[in-house]
Amino acid sequence: MNTDLFIAGEWRPGSDGRRFAVTDPSDLSTIAHFAVATEADCMAAVDAASAAQPGWAATAPRERSEILRRAFDILTAEAEHFTTLMVRENGKSWPDAAAEANYAKEFFRWFAEEAVRIPGDYRLSPAGDKRIIVDRQPIGVSLLITPWNFPAAMATRKLAPALAAGCTTILKPARETPLTAAYVVDVLRRAGVPSGVVNLVTPVPTGPLVKAMLDRPEVRKLSFTGSTEVGRDLLHACADTVVSPSMELGGNAPVIVLPGADLDETVAGALLAKMRNGGSACTAANRFYVHSAVHDEFVARMDAALAKVSVGPGLDRANDLGALVSVAERDKVASLVDGALADGATLVRGGQSSVEGAFYDATLLTNVRHGSTVTITEIFGPVTTVVRFDDVDEAVRMANDTIYGLMAYVFGAEREAIAVARRLEAGMVAVNRGVVSDPAAPFGGVKQSGLGREGGSEGILEFLEEKYIALTA
Repeated sequence: MNTDLFIAGEWRPGSDGRRFAVTDPSDLSTIAHFAVATEADCMAAVDAASAAQPGWAATAPRERSEILRRAFDILTAEAEHFTTLMVRENGKSWPDAAAEANYAKEFFRWFAEEAVRIPGDYRLSPAGDKRIIVDRQPIGVSLLITPWNFPAAMATRKLAPALAAGCTTILKPARETPLTAAYVVDVLRRAGVPSGVVNLVTPVPTGPLVKAMLDRPEVRKLSFTGSTEVGRDLLHACADTVVSPSMELGGNAPVIVLPGADLDETVAGALLAKMRNGGSACTAANRFYVHSAVHDEFVARMDAALAKVSVGPGLDRANDLGALVSVAERDKVASLVDGALADGATLVRGGQSSVEGAFYDATLLTNVRHGSTVTITEIFGPVTTVVRFDDVDEAVRMANDTIYGLMAYVFGAEREAIAVARRLEAGMVAVNRGVVSDPAAPFGGVKQSGLGREGGSEGILEFLEEKYIALTA
């Protein structure tokens, strides 16, 4: 288990020797003490990435591709260890962690294939006086900031396209989950990434030291996944040196259940959309708008399904729902539920915190008022909130009544559901299914849910700049 910083191809403690505790949320025990990065350490990481940038950019695409493919193979062979590490420091259930391990490694395989297919263009100008060459080149040193909820997938979803494009990187993981990030970085080291191409820092204090790295002229790209509030601050920081930002920010995903919905399919999809990763996902279903024609039956079936959800430590593979990442996060979820009940909602199931560990029961609320705090806040926990509606136009209006626009879900007869999906203000919409994430698809939102896309053929373009070269015809 690596607990040090990774700078210029070496694992090293922080320059002042400080460390912070990494906690297992299921029992609140300390499982490691990770190195704190000082400003000197952060500047050393920028120096290392900057020094390595010309050589990495000049590396043949096939060579970059083979390194990423080897990383995929290592993660495949070490899936058990990969999964266990996430369960320990994040608290999620074993099935969720195993699914993330599989999803995370796929970004290395996908971008291993994209590395050798970077597009360009060559054409004669309309005037016939020149040949137009459009080349795409690595944007340069890239600062990658990842959250705690998907510590593996968010790291690989940024590292893989950056490396495939020919960019050197500085990874800053969340302090709740640095061990998974350190493991992924070590996998890349073992796969053959040259010194300085991948660096890992955990700065304290975070904000000022991230700003210090962004102020360095060598840093040309920021890719951030996290809250909209922090994203706004980082956009301001990027402005000072005109750093190119990619932002995957907060969500408030609506689910619209239409009168023609197949309720077997709907409840199965709703469980995935809500309970995957314990609800701690920016794509998680946050607000269920259910038509009166199917409302009561949907609630009854959802209640029955949630009754079967077993809660407990993730290392017990029989459990469906693990712990939230911290007691503070658990208490935030509990506060949202208490507030909804005070606002007139009805508790159908759950609503209980654990005495020990950061667990919160699978919870179902009905009679929720649209516009109440629980419907405008990203819950990030296993809480299903149901709002009844009678008019589809009103459901669409309520669904779009948010500053966010990352993810939405629609369940119903396919033709009607697709028509509703096209009216929703979201970067991604799932129709009659509970999960959309795929390394081969562009992931991202609209409005205040972000800028740019990750994954798909679009993901590598975030780390490339276009250069126009004019030749005499």
